Amino acid sequence: MKKIATLLLVVLGLTTSFAQEDDRPVNTGDNFSLEGALVLFKKSNSLEEFEKLLNEENNNVNNLDLNNDGTIDYITVDDYQEGETHAIVLSTYLNETEKQDIATIGIEKNGAENAVLQIEGDKDLYAENTIVEPSDVDETINGGKGPDLGKYQVEQVIVNVWLWPSVRFIYAPKYVIWHSPWRWNVYPNWFRPWKPYRYSVFYGRCAPHRVYYRRVPTRRVVVAQKVYAPRRHRSTLVIHNRRGTTVVHENRRGDVKAVRVRGRGRGRR
Repeated sequence: MKKIATLLLVVLGLTTSFAQEDDRPVNTGDNFSLEGALVLFKKSNSLEEFEKLLNEENNNVNNLDLNNDGTIDYITVDDYQEGETHAIVLSTYLNETEKQDIATIGIEKNGAENAVLQIEGDKDLYAENTIVEPSDVDETINGGKGPDLGKYQVEQVIVNVWLWPSVRFIYAPKYVIWHSPWRWNVYPNWFRPWKPYRYSVFYGRCAPHRVYYRRVPTRRVVVAQKVYAPRRHRSTLVIHNRRGTTVVHENRRGDVKAVRVRGRGRGRR
């Protein structure tokens, strides 16, 4: 009986150990909160301020370490504008020459004082069509006479983001298009990289961000994606996705071979 009990404890211990070791998201991009990015974008007064907020630990938005160097990646912000449309791209450098896009905030003005916004995760890091937008509801009561209170209905509505300070900033007449001045190993003095958290810890810290922002299946900012498409940056060295790493090797003849390897564990806290 003692031997059986001991064996069960050993098996339980190994199972727990493996479970803790594999505490990673299904998609690597989930270590960057798209909802949290919109929270910070809404409160920012400029794209420079937005970039700064993205790279501060206490905002619980960025938990990415795409090059596995043990520290958080610095997120750059670049705006590409065509007419009344903006594609604001969030990216990170993996080395001196390789850059990987993380997500794109598309903004389209569709009225004198009306604009719509969505953020979409890059397909190398997120599940296909991972789109997040501000959430609001329209509450109505239909019918109802006397003791009949009628039917209470809640309908999701598209949020007008025109009054967000960051949106007013990029549509101001004297706005100068923002492109991050920072590159690989060239960061602002205030940036203090930290070790990534376990995903289960990070996911819990992001909970407040998910209250007013929701994932949706419909892309509303179609023009912004067309503006962004020819400017997309994708790393040719390492693409992380679905609890693993695809390492892309290129030989002298230019042949490319993709090798699937097991992902390494993240830093812990």
